[in-house]
Amino acid sequence: MVHNNLNGSRVGADPWTVPGAQSPGNNGSQPVFDVSEYWRLAIKYRLPILGSLLAAIVVGLAATLLMTPIYVSSVTLQIDREAARVLNVDEVQPRESMIQGEEFFQTQYGLLRSRSLAERVVDSLGLASSDAFLNQMGVDLPRREEGSAAQQAARRRELVLETIKENLGVSPVRGSRLVTVTFESPDPQLASRIANAFAENFIQSNLDRKYESSSYARQFLEERIAQTKARLEESERALVAYAANQQIINLREADSSRGEAQSLAGMNLSTLNSALAEARSERIAAEAKWRQASSAALMTLPEVLQNPAIQRLTEERARVQAEYEEKLQIFQPAFPQMIQLKARIDELDAQIQAVASGIRGSIRGQYTVALDEERELQAQVERLKGDVLDLRDRSVQYNILMREVDTSRTLYDGLLQRYKEVGITGGVAANNISIVDRAIPADEPSKPRLLVNLALAALLGLGLGVLAAFIMEALDETLATPDDVESKLGLPLLAVIPLLDKGVTPQEALKDVRSNFSEAYYSLRTALQFSTPNGAPANLLVTSSRPAEGKSTTAYATAVNLARLGRRVLLADGDLRNPSMHRVVGVENDAGMSNLLSGGAELGSLVKPTGQDGLDFIPCGPLPPNPAELWGGDRLKRVLEEAAGVYDHVVIDGPPVLGFADAPLLASAVGGTVFVLEAKGTRRAQARGALRRLAVGNGHILGAVLSKFNTKTVQYGGYDYAYDYHYGPGSAASGKGRKAGKR
Repeated sequence: MVHNNLNGSRVGADPWTVPGAQSPGNNGSQPVFDVSEYWRLAIKYRLPILGSLLAAIVVGLAATLLMTPIYVSSVTLQIDREAARVLNVDEVQPRESMIQGEEFFQTQYGLLRSRSLAERVVDSLGLASSDAFLNQMGVDLPRREEGSAAQQAARRRELVLETIKENLGVSPVRGSRLVTVTFESPDPQLASRIANAFAENFIQSNLDRKYESSSYARQFLEERIAQTKARLEESERALVAYAANQQIINLREADSSRGEAQSLAGMNLSTLNSALAEARSERIAAEAKWRQASSAALMTLPEVLQNPAIQRLTEERARVQAEYEEKLQIFQPAFPQMIQLKARIDELDAQIQAVASGIRGSIRGQYTVALDEERELQAQVERLKGDVLDLRDRSVQYNILMREVDTSRTLYDGLLQRYKEVGITGGVAANNISIVDRAIPADEPSKPRLLVNLALAALLGLGLGVLAAFIMEALDETLATPDDVESKLGLPLLAVIPLLDKGVTPQEALKDVRSNFSEAYYSLRTALQFSTPNGAPANLLVTSSRPAEGKSTTAYATAVNLARLGRRVLLADGDLRNPSMHRVVGVENDAGMSNLLSGGAELGSLVKPTGQDGLDFIPCGPLPPNPAELWGGDRLKRVLEEAAGVYDHVVIDGPPVLGFADAPLLASAVGGTVFVLEAKGTRRAQARGALRRLAVGNGHILGAVLSKFNTKTVQYGGYDYAYDYHYGPGSAASGKGRKAGKR
């Protein structure tokens, strides 16, 4: 029940950890991915996870059983790049590159999914004129609306086409020339019939296209070749005559891509004009950027926000600002360290403003440079326009004739080549599409798949349950288990105190030395003896983050257990605001610590005996108006030194930490502090705030005690609170208490 990581170290500046992080005393041996932690969460939230899993399975099962069985029939086609040719100059099977072949096959797949092919299938099977197809597909028949019979037939035909295309599937077989055409339907016979119809009509449509394209090709090509040849001869004569008459000599022949000759002046003007267009674009972009920069707020400019220096300075300022806000909770703004942080923030603001202003100036400089460059290029273009215009006036007709010659020659060569190909291969090409496997009716439905749907539903339900568990764990701020104390607060756990049964007071439970309640405090005493190299601290403070967490009971039980070891122990009620220890001990609260700290009495006159040998008690005494000032004076140190000469241990029942300055002052004066937490009562934020205040006061925190831990309701492994030791005849009397402590 007591962990052996009690190293007595002081709480650092940032001791807070999260589940899965290293906690004090584990020497960094705990893995980042802690399987046991996730298993604990799964056990903790097993009901939401199992509920989500079962609900998803039930929903998946119901949805699967309600689905209509769907049958899939498939037909396999082989699509070759081109049909084999009887006459071919190169080879029987044509060559094809990877890119060209991919384009061809993608085209064929598109034709298989095309509306025109679907219309051919509908017409060949007569699906548009019958209601049987829509009934078999489970599609509601179209309502009889206003309109003529032709309009109603068109709507029915459109509905049939949409149904056909929605249930059609085209799946290429990777790495081959095969393609699988599938059709889904509640009727297996209908599915196979439509799949085969698609394959047959696709082959027929391919043959029809080839026949239509070659039937009039020869006649058309013969007429066009004769016309193009005469036009080419005439245009060549006109070009030669015009060039000789106008004395037009070009430095370079007409470019094949531009269709005209190019002079030196024209080349220079083209180059400058391209540069001018580019400069104008850059000027427009720079001008727009400058207008935006001059009118918008400085810190909203994208160039400013994306600047690495601005981002680095902004991050630095955010870090300093966060440090300032954090320390503002402790120090006043006039504190020297706070003044330094404020000056640093102002300096960073000035640097950010200076860099941003420089960026805006750079944008303006870019606009000025772009404007000057545009003006210079514009002037050069204007100087070259005159030369080029004069040449173009004389070259207009020449270029017209040149383009006509090139066009006629290209057209003539193409027509002649095509005429030769048609003359050789016309009428001898075979079909390049064939059926490999015809579709047959399926014996079993392909949808729905019960096991797959249940597996998916289970996976989804499990995922939702796990997600819900993580969300509930993230929102859980309570400290319910010993691991929560160590992982979420980073404190060593000194002891876990079980929750007492109703009607049992702590005094009664402590009197039974064999009860699990007493055994828990024995473990606390043992832990304190190993908390420092010299054993249990001579001066010990017991405090908590808020009232009613069990600190007074812990202080009393700790003092009693130390006294049972034969030590001289002094128990002091240090809660000068709401004392309660005098009622636990059963003495009057007429005089006590308040008188001692104010100098109104001596230690020996205030000490009162208790029912336990070796244990004395000092009550709180009259409530002072300023408890913090009494604890902050030098009188407390002198009292502790005086008590050290008489007693082995001084146990102080301190006030709660949050809301008062008493506990941090006491923690800084004593040798060790025990921090009490109520299981499922103390929130993590409260405990962290209290520990932070104790750490600021340099309190030596020995560890935490988890009180009121209910082993009946909390499922937690690793801690056993059953003390099944039998000490003679009296053991039966305490059996009920031991049974209550078991998990």
